[in-house]
Amino acid sequence: MEIKFSLNGNDVIVDVPPMKRLIDVLRDDFGLSGTKEGCGEGECGACSILLNGLPVTSCIMNAVHVIDKKVETVEYLAETELGKLLIDCFDEVNAVQCGFCFPGFVVAAYHYIKEKAEADEQEIKHALSGNICRCTGYVKVIDAVMLTCQRVKERGMR
Repeated sequence: MEIKFSLNGNDVIVDVPPMKRLIDVLRDDFGLSGTKEGCGEGECGACSILLNGLPVTSCIMNAVHVIDKKVETVEYLAETELGKLLIDCFDEVNAVQCGFCFPGFVVAAYHYIKEKAEADEQEIKHALSGNICRCTGYVKVIDAVMLTCQRVKERGMR
């Protein structure tokens, strides 16, 4: 089946079975390896993408669900001004260890900052709650998002 959608700002068409998982379409058919499969059940957040601007887990979404929709992956977000700042802040506070969960955190944090950009620890914790990391205690991840919010405000990026 031909699946037409917007992928990272470009209109694309891919001929795949309609029930093929979106994560597999992104990785196998488009070579976008930033979207990681952790649990395969939509629980860990490693496969998060933005669908029409909202974070969703691509491992439990089928290709047919993105017809005529807008999909943005971590690769795309990382090239935006906000994405670059977010990644720099993660690096500055040493929030990344093995890096496997990092793309999901970037997607969730990016969405939070685009929506609110408030350095509110409880709201950030809630926004990131769909992401699981096996290497860290989350403190530095939250610090990175708080720092990004502060810098967004200082730079008038909102």
